[in-house]
Amino acid sequence: MTGRTVLRITGDTPRRRGEDRGRRAAAAIARAWRVYDELFATVAAGSAGSAGSVASAGISGAARSLEVRALALRTADATRAWAPELVEEMEGVAEGAGLPFWTVVALNARTEILAEAGAPRAGECSTLVRTGLRTTGGQCWDWHEELAGAWHLQTVTGDAQGFAGITEHGILAKIGVNDAGVGVLFNILGHAEDAATGVPVHLVARQVLGTAGSFAEAVGILTGAPVSASTVITVVTADRAASVELAPAGSAVVEPDERGWLTRTNHFLDPSLTAGELRGRREPETYDRHRLLTRRVLGHPGPLDPEALVKLLAAHRDDGAEVCCHAPAEGTLGSRWATLATVAVDPAERRLLVHDGGPCTAGPSTWTPLTAPAR
Repeated sequence: MTGRTVLRITGDTPRRRGEDRGRRAAAAIARAWRVYDELFATVAAGSAGSAGSVASAGISGAARSLEVRALALRTADATRAWAPELVEEMEGVAEGAGLPFWTVVALNARTEILAEAGAPRAGECSTLVRTGLRTTGGQCWDWHEELAGAWHLQTVTGDAQGFAGITEHGILAKIGVNDAGVGVLFNILGHAEDAATGVPVHLVARQVLGTAGSFAEAVGILTGAPVSASTVITVVTADRAASVELAPAGSAVVEPDERGWLTRTNHFLDPSLTAGELRGRREPETYDRHRLLTRRVLGHPGPLDPEALVKLLAAHRDDGAEVCCHAPAEGTLGSRWATLATVAVDPAERRLLVHDGGPCTAGPSTWTPLTAPAR
């Protein structure tokens, strides 16, 4: 079992839940912010010389800087118009942690800010879901090795739904499952129109986990969210699953294939959104991972339990695609990707299993169970 911190967040108002999070994780949030502050600047500087990056990212060609504060506050304004309670919760985090409000927003909007900076995404996440009599699923969560210590497990109560999951320090939610048996899995996409003008995708996931009481409600929240950066959030319940692709150009719901499988990496599958595909054109390894996993699930007739999940996801470069990602020993911030966690979700049980690291190191004794608490 992992030794990760489990934050048990409580509070009968958004601000109180935020204050509770901020107080409990103040030092960790500050450390995460310092890494992200450096990452934003590093990516912006590295992208400043590429074609179109100066105009799209708001980067000064001379100073090669990114106006993170302004971008963060712009996403806060969009969030306030859509779900003001999420802004209240972030205000509470800032107060509890003793940090400026905009830095907490920047953490929650890190996907949007990195999109503005033109961040490369070599690596990233792979997801598998199997529907049927009992829907189950899971994923690798890939991110920068320098942020391997900047995430935690959590349970959250006080909203319409209690939920459990994993997230980064200061970010309200990411991957999880709630007390109504609604789970979300998370893969970043890339669209040519991505920017930091809308509601951050991590806050959209938080809204689903905290308020959705059914599959239909979760899909409705996702398709109605005014996002400005792209992601696919896969909704899983005991008897259903679908991937909801979100982009500035719109949203699309992708159903499981005829065998009940959903296989997701980091490119759009819906034809109406593929015209704006950015990630796959820049880094086609997402297609390699998708092809490899699709072949593997075709040969897997049984249920998708945690043991099967890790076997399917434990693929490295020699296997044809790096699903289980390992950071190189050398390199700079922004270039060292690793699978930081492996997550299995069983929505019928309102439960997650979390392994600290990639699927190739997971075993029966390495999983930490988390059950969604009652409201």
